Amino acid sequence: MKRIKSLLMTGFIFIMIFSLAACNSTSEKTANTKPAANGNKDGAGTVNIGYTGPLSGPAAFYGERTLNGVKMAAEEINSAGGIEVGGKKYNLNIVSLDDKYLPNEAGANAKRLIQENKTPIIFTPHSGGVFALQVFNQQDKFIIGAYTSEPKVSEVGNKLTVRIPPRYDGYLKPFTSYEMEKFGKKIAFLPTASQYGKDWSDKLKDHWEKEGGKVVYNSSIDFAKETDFFTIVTNALKKKPDVLFIGGASEPTAKVAKQARELGFKGGFIVMDQAKFDEMKAVTGSYDALNGSIGVMPLIESSSPAIPDFAKKYKEKYGETPGSEAGLNYIATYIFAEAMKAAGSVDDVEKIQAQMQAGVENIPDNVKIYDFTKFAGGGFDGELEVAAIEDGKVVPIKLKK
Repeated sequence: MKRIKSLLMTGFIFIMIFSLAACNSTSEKTANTKPAANGNKDGAGTVNIGYTGPLSGPAAFYGERTLNGVKMAAEEINSAGGIEVGGKKYNLNIVSLDDKYLPNEAGANAKRLIQENKTPIIFTPHSGGVFALQVFNQQDKFIIGAYTSEPKVSEVGNKLTVRIPPRYDGYLKPFTSYEMEKFGKKIAFLPTASQYGKDWSDKLKDHWEKEGGKVVYNSSIDFAKETDFFTIVTNALKKKPDVLFIGGASEPTAKVAKQARELGFKGGFIVMDQAKFDEMKAVTGSYDALNGSIGVMPLIESSSPAIPDFAKKYKEKYGETPGSEAGLNYIATYIFAEAMKAAGSVDDVEKIQAQMQAGVENIPDNVKIYDFTKFAGGGFDGELEVAAIEDGKVVPIKLKK
């Protein structure tokens, strides 16, 4: 009998240890915003906003920067007194979970956010995560804040998806024209192996060949598994391309470009819009290694009068210059807040979605770091800003109408 009691006690202790470990794991994964300066003493309610993205692994910096934009906007809104919806004040609380850039983890995180935190909006910064959430978000009643330029997320008929960046297919023509005129018509593909990278590649391949170009090498890189790109870059360069198509998160993309230069590549780069020049520069050391590249205009180089103040606040808070990951998710959070106010509800997601245009129109001028003019086709619409790297400098590229 004593032995049985001893075994039962030992089992109980192990259960308690594992329970505590599980609780600790959860707290480590979850990162909430700071409460408003006056707390909730004024009787303000709380709106939980979800986030699932890569907060560990090779894409962690990318995930952290998208999350930083959401958190910064929420904390500013709370510090200004929150939002008033239907005669009641609310503060925003950001609940974030790490999905390691894996769609299945994003789906599991979203289920958890809905069940535990009742989040009417869940941000995710990768197309695989968006597609995973689209399987059940209309049934479970939450809006996807989709930080992806993948056109398909807006074409599947999901009525509760908000695509935040402009569609990437608008870049195909200017990117192709620039590189063909400057370097030639032979291209090698070395983008990220994600679904987003594959879709981007398919679209670019079709357009490149339509314009008379030739794809001499077509492969991809799994940045979650590979950190040394010598072999694959060498194989691509053996085909003597004029241009390399690269992209994914900024840091590994920059390493691919740097490796290509070290191996003697003298041509140009088409840089997928997920990677950002200013963040790539932090890896390459200067823009010189990226000469001949075309991609998205860095946020800090854009002309919006709201950018200097935003950049100053962001740098004070996070110790770095903000990129478009932070900027686009920052402005999207403000738009969602205004849409809630216009809808008169913080939890009726159909009403909130129906007021996204009002959200675009009503955000304060001092947060308009992007010139969004309307909400159409499931996403925000505005002018595309394209840039090239020439002589070690960022040069704006005017788009032909």
